[in-house]
Amino acid sequence: MVLVCLSCNDKPRLEETEERSKQELIMYQPSEMANFMNVMYAYNLQLKEQITAGQQPVSMPLDLMTLYAAEMSNGHSRTTTWNSFVNVFIESQQMIADTLSDINLKERYNNAINNCLACHKTECTGPIPKIKKLLIH
Repeated sequence: MVLVCLSCNDKPRLEETEERSKQELIMYQPSEMANFMNVMYAYNLQLKEQITAGQQPVSMPLDLMTLYAAEMSNGHSRTTTWNSFVNVFIESQQMIADTLSDINLKERYNNAINNCLACHKTECTGPIPKIKKLLIH
């Protein structure tokens, strides 16, 4: 005697696979905040290279006020914690170009990057490994 089992469940699996394929085709669109964070990363990487080459940055070309207005990524909002970090970050980022400061340039730069890390430890942890690469050792 031979027993053959057929299942009607094969069709839904095929539809499910097709549905997943359609979902994978959706292009990721970064938020304004994500785009600005990428710009800040590139800027700070440039600063790191300047500082390690012995050059003093003298200006802050980024409009850091964008942090207050840029659209956040889905599911994220400006919390009280985020607001307290952003103010400290802006101040520390501006301090890097302060040519009158008594604080060592490398220390000022690393303070700004450490402020990035402190915020990202509470708000959006994904980019922490990338941000750590900005530190000057």
